[in-house]
Amino acid sequence: MCYHLSNNKTVQEIEEHYDAEFEYSDYTPIKHINGFNHPNTPIITDVDRDIIQLYSWGLIPRWAKNNKISNNTLNARYETLEEKPSFRDSINKRCLVIADGIYDWQDVGKNNKQCFHITQPDNGIFSLAGLYSIWKNPVDNKTIKSFTIVTTIANPVFQKIHNYCDDDRMLFMLTKEQEQAWLNGENLEANMDIPLIASPVPSVLKKQ
Repeated sequence: MCYHLSNNKTVQEIEEHYDAEFEYSDYTPIKHINGFNHPNTPIITDVDRDIIQLYSWGLIPRWAKNNKISNNTLNARYETLEEKPSFRDSINKRCLVIADGIYDWQDVGKNNKQCFHITQPDNGIFSLAGLYSIWKNPVDNKTIKSFTIVTTIANPVFQKIHNYCDDDRMLFMLTKEQEQAWLNGENLEANMDIPLIASPVPSVLKKQ
């Protein structure tokens, strides 16, 4: 699955791209976003489309007794959203997850993996289809706002890289024209023809 992103864009660049404003302006660009660290990541929800908020990666459903489930809810398969209890309550709580790159690793043999940074040709900002949840900790009543990123069948670029398992998946990348449709709750077909460039990077990033 896909647990590593990048977002090297500034607050101003992100705001201009989405014609929206950050709820808090202390966001700083992140070269490597590791989902297992549950970082606060910029998203836009279906409710507040002109506000860019920071939510924790790893969805915590409203019925969870604690936040440990978030390690298992970084991704959600588009085809089975209605079947999974973790995501069932969030099917109609949609968001755009903001990034400018995805990291994935290719098996190159002899227990070695080559890291690739997948971006659009212009290295621009793009949106990933997401779901979100607002969970209140039953112990201390603190609220955690969290999200998951939807996955779909891999396109040719990801199929070539994602060769270390039999399940060819990729994060559901939205075209600009699909963004509002996703937030409106429409069922969408993944665009397999979104132009992407996969650039090898030094293997200094740990894969989990």
